[in-house]
Amino acid sequence: MNILEAQGCAARLSACSDSPAADVELLLCHILECDRTFLFTRREHVLSEVQQWQFEQLLQRRLAGEPIAHLTGVRGFWSLDLEVNATTLIPRPDTECLVEKALELIPPSAARVLDLGTGTGAIALALASECPAWSLLAVDRVADAVALAERNRQRTGLANVRVLQGSWFEPVDGVFDLIVSNPPYIDPQDPHLDQGDVRFEPLSALVAEEHGLADIRYIATHARAFLVTGGILLFEHGYDQAEAVRQLLAELRYSDIESAQDYGGNDRITWASWHNPVAEQETKQNAE
Repeated sequence: MNILEAQGCAARLSACSDSPAADVELLLCHILECDRTFLFTRREHVLSEVQQWQFEQLLQRRLAGEPIAHLTGVRGFWSLDLEVNATTLIPRPDTECLVEKALELIPPSAARVLDLGTGTGAIALALASECPAWSLLAVDRVADAVALAERNRQRTGLANVRVLQGSWFEPVDGVFDLIVSNPPYIDPQDPHLDQGDVRFEPLSALVAEEHGLADIRYIATHARAFLVTGGILLFEHGYDQAEAVRQLLAELRYSDIESAQDYGGNDRITWASWHNPVAEQETKQNAE
């Protein structure tokens, strides 16, 4: 079997994938340890028997619905190639919208940033790659996810990120200019949990009680003690949760509350400022 013949196997994946040709290309690049240019310039290249066997095994796993990122062990996010595995979520393109907004909201000069529920470390590492002057702390409850995020930190060589294990704010000290999170936000009864890639991802990283709002509520409630006055809290959330998240933040006395859409036109991220009334009063008194 040569590369051109292998690419023809994309038809076998049409029932389980929205991008069968791209899936086959990624599998071939993984097996041959090459880039896509090689695939299109060396189509006559013959796979070895071992490579053909590997390719067939990966096709079978893909036919069973296993995500391409789990098959190759890598997913591109922002400008980074990150290691991924089944211990946490696969980074999604729409989460790049959260990274873009964070870069808009906070100047590139020195800032302290906290990423809660970091998973692969995707958000923290993307921000760190764009803003070397920032100091970032990435936290996750799951030990295997923490180990994965640390491997990705080492893989990217970004020294301005620390990765810690703990439940939300448990291992955190000090205050931050920006707190970001892509927490679990899917309702446990959501039928989409039985579809697509999420079938192969840990439920603990996907679902939350209160129709998906429990972890968002917890973070927003406790973040007030960890934000500088005027600091920003920025969430990714479900496509239909923006109004509920804005209401929740308003009830907790955040201000300047706004939402923005993802690449599919869905309200996907919401952010707000926290103005500590005690700190502001003290500042006013000191100025007088």
